[in-house]
Amino acid sequence: MTAVSTRDVLDHLQRLGMSGYEAKAYVALVAAGRPVNGYEVAKRSGVPRSTVYETLGKLVARGAAYEVRGSSDATDYLPLPPAALLDRMRREFDGSVEALQAALPAVVAAPEAHLIHNLKDAEAMLARAGDVIAGARRDLFLSIWPEETRRLGPRVREAADRGVEVSVITFGKEGPLEDRAGNVREHRFSAPETVLEDLGYRLIVVVGDRREAVVGGFGDGEAWGIYTADPAVALMAAEYVRQDLVLQILAERLGADELDRLFATDPDLLRLLGRGRG
Repeated sequence: MTAVSTRDVLDHLQRLGMSGYEAKAYVALVAAGRPVNGYEVAKRSGVPRSTVYETLGKLVARGAAYEVRGSSDATDYLPLPPAALLDRMRREFDGSVEALQAALPAVVAAPEAHLIHNLKDAEAMLARAGDVIAGARRDLFLSIWPEETRRLGPRVREAADRGVEVSVITFGKEGPLEDRAGNVREHRFSAPETVLEDLGYRLIVVVGDRREAVVGGFGDGEAWGIYTADPAVALMAAEYVRQDLVLQILAERLGADELDRLFATDPDLLRLLGRGRG
């Protein structure tokens, strides 16, 4: 299990709604293991003494800490135990999500145009692709390389486990996708190294429910791509993956040698591949 630093704990508490000072004060209370006063919380946490009592008051108001009377009748503070705090935060978060699921559609305006936006780097592209995979409910089409499979493979398996029909073409072997993640085929015609040499980059295509897609490329330490919710573009992206899968199935059924012969001699195929001129 990956080690989590105090900085990570503070960051996560802030993501769940605490201010920076509140997160620091709560962690100080938990680490103390006994009731402590405001002065000691300030000393342990780094929260300024001028604001520590206001901060502790906010923790008390949200139920994350409690006031107790010390032997000198001074006010000390105890934290709500972490397990109880996390359980409460989870219930509040789930309640907010359920409320928003009902309320947000009522305020959303109909889009004037289907959304398309650029993805500026690898992290943005993989994160958006993960969103598309997580949002799929009916079917999922992917054309993907091992480098990107390591990040997206677990999401694909989750989609298959919840009943999404998954169809994947992979450019090279990669364990995390396995056959149990859906209909997974390795690209054998053409070989991955030939595709990479022709294109100069690794192309990724992720299509969810044929209504949204991420298309982009990785190469030479750079990445580029787009996300689109245009159903026409998403449909074309899905068809790209489907046709590539069909080609792999034909290669398996006919044999790669026969397919090579057809691509080398059939005039229609030569014309479509731009090899029939000169």
